[in-house]
Amino acid sequence: MASERDPSTSRPLSDLVEELLSHEGPLPIVAAGDPVLRRLAEPFDGQLDPGLLARFVAALRATMHAAPGVGLAAPQVGVPLRLAVVEDPAPVPDEVRLARGRVPLPFRVLVNPSYEGVGAGRAAFFEGCLSVPGWQALVVRHAEVRLTALDEQGRPVDEVFTGWPARIVQHETDHLDGMLYLDRAEPRSLSSNQAMADRWNQPTPERAAAALGFTLPGCEPASAAPRRESKPGRD
Repeated sequence: MASERDPSTSRPLSDLVEELLSHEGPLPIVAAGDPVLRRLAEPFDGQLDPGLLARFVAALRATMHAAPGVGLAAPQVGVPLRLAVVEDPAPVPDEVRLARGRVPLPFRVLVNPSYEGVGAGRAAFFEGCLSVPGWQALVVRHAEVRLTALDEQGRPVDEVFTGWPARIVQHETDHLDGMLYLDRAEPRSLSSNQAMADRWNQPTPERAAAALGFTLPGCEPASAAPRRESKPGRD
């Protein structure tokens, strides 16, 4: 398959991955502002041989765990390849699990993934990103999606995800299309991790919407500024 990369600046992806894996420890995570996060990732078509692919997948998983995070796409470590890993043990209280549909998501490798919404349901919650450290914002996403992909063995994946797992696979697949969660986020909701811990750690974002002045799906517009004292409240 033809590469979409600029031939004047490109190098074989196998060489890039080999160089990354030559260093011990977690892979360096690329931060917002790097062009690799804004490009369409190259579809996987055998650019990495099976052995190198397995080593790269293991490194992505180790890096995701070390961060820590629940998903990591290849562009986030500087590799413009349509590949991501996801895994969420979902160590959250029952009220959060119920409100957000945050159930465990076993480790998965997504090769050339794409998704489409199932039904009209939407879910609005705060989320963050390892490539945008220190910040979170509210994103309205499909509550249920159908994901098609391949696994690391080249076997087809065609699966419906709901709740928080649906949010994770949407977030990681968006990375492969050159999109950050901030592109879909409600601007007025942008909050530091400290603010999230101190004020907006409730299972649902209604209090944040009222205080920060943004609208949730199916709700009346919130005031642009809080009219009464709000009690303080990341995934």
